[in-house]
Amino acid sequence: MKSLRIGCVKYLNARPLIHGWPGDVEFDHPSALCKRLASDELDVALVSSFEFLRNPIYRIVDDISISSDGPVYSVVVAHQGEISKIDEIELDPASETAVNLLRCLLSETGLNPHLVQRNKGVRLAVAESGSARRAQLLIGNQAIRFRQSHSSQYQFWDLGEQWKKLTDLPFVYALWLIRPEVVNAKEIADCLRLLRDENLANLDELIAAEKEFDPQFCSRYYREHLRFSFGEKEKEGVRIFTNLCAKHSFLPKPNLALNVV
Repeated sequence: MKSLRIGCVKYLNARPLIHGWPGDVEFDHPSALCKRLASDELDVALVSSFEFLRNPIYRIVDDISISSDGPVYSVVVAHQGEISKIDEIELDPASETAVNLLRCLLSETGLNPHLVQRNKGVRLAVAESGSARRAQLLIGNQAIRFRQSHSSQYQFWDLGEQWKKLTDLPFVYALWLIRPEVVNAKEIADCLRLLRDENLANLDELIAAEKEFDPQFCSRYYREHLRFSFGEKEKEGVRIFTNLCAKHSFLPKPNLALNVV
């Protein structure tokens, strides 16, 4: 396991899945990890679930995900005024899962703001020119920090909450994916499941060691907003997401075969 080339998203939500891994870990944004996994620079990575839908060559580590079954807190559209009156949303390029989830939710709810890619940094100064309104998609630690600093200035359209309203299912943001040529996939998957179980069993210790975010917030975030399983409801959520992405032409065709180990 120590020689495994393993990558993990660099967000607070991933820490119960990677804390204590015995070898080196490459931490990066989801989009960067997806590229490195696809180019065979990594053997295993915790990346956006959309990466599997787009490129279903990988094996999924069963029973583990980063999911929510309702409000997720850290995948949101920050806006002012009514969400239905937003004319433009700046997208975060770090996660294709969040971007395509937003596209699906907007399409299914009949909203049609203009979606634009942004560069680095949070520049959410809502521009109003007549009736024009701008909003921004935020994910991960950046979303958490922005919400905590600007809660009185902005409203937050929580994508996990909107998905739950639409489907009554959990939404899966990230999965452990293993490249097809890795020979000991089952052994790796077993180690990752064991690590997750140990960290969740000792969650208070993990929270106490957290230096960036408040312990009370971390406790709520891990226990109320996030799920770390990948059971039948989560898998059904992935299937529905796949079908919606295909319906709205974000994927060429549905892929419903979840190859798990």
